[in-house]
Amino acid sequence: MDATAQTLLAQGEPAQALQQLIQQVRRQPADAAKRVFLFQLLAVLGQWSRAADQLRACGELDATTQPLVHTYLAVLQGEQTRAEVFAGKRLPRVMGEPAGWLAMHLQALQLAAQGHGEQAAALRAQAFERAPASAGVLDGERFQWLADADTRFGPCIELMLDSGYAWAPLSQIQQLRMQAPLDLRDTVWAPVSVLWRNGGQAFGYLPVRYPGSEHLDAGELQLARRTEWTHVAQGEIGLGQRMWSTESREIALLDVRDVRFDAG
Repeated sequence: MDATAQTLLAQGEPAQALQQLIQQVRRQPADAAKRVFLFQLLAVLGQWSRAADQLRACGELDATTQPLVHTYLAVLQGEQTRAEVFAGKRLPRVMGEPAGWLAMHLQALQLAAQGHGEQAAALRAQAFERAPASAGVLDGERFQWLADADTRFGPCIELMLDSGYAWAPLSQIQQLRMQAPLDLRDTVWAPVSVLWRNGGQAFGYLPVRYPGSEHLDAGELQLARRTEWTHVAQGEIGLGQRMWSTESREIALLDVRDVRFDAG
């Protein structure tokens, strides 16, 4: 990897790092490792199509990158779907049996995206009143309830799966297992192992950053190194790294390792 690009990245300047890395790739176009780095930087900046192009180039240059290429092309496609959801153009696919409260919650999400903030807030409040609390243990500490600190999500998580982008209510989950970020892409999509209440398992990726963070002119938020909040009619809207809340504290997503929910 290019030392200058890495230095700029460490300084919280992903856009400048990208320009440096592009020059390096032009000088060494057959270097698959540099293209993997380029894919990750493009993902940080939300340039999904260009990131996919670099992945395909990696696959052509180095056959050993094919598993990575396959996995992250699916994740990048999921980002396209996610953008449509938060533009109010569609609803996300839901994992598990759909509950009445969740249907209301998703309708509120769509109303908010379409500019109907007050209607969304009222509907979301009803949904949260009906949503079941999910008690359990997070990294050894008990909680009575867990939810995303951003009210657009509440007691739900976003997932990038092989089958595409989806939402899952926490009430459908028995355990979440995560690990510390090992590479830049892990600060965009955190690998997660999911054990469902019905005994099934899945491996996927949690979007680390709140929607729209990738397009900000703010490197620290693009790199998920901090979180900012805006209070609007429908609640708290986050930018930067995702935060989860319990009755006693807030936890940055990248600090979470193991969440076990009590048996329902």
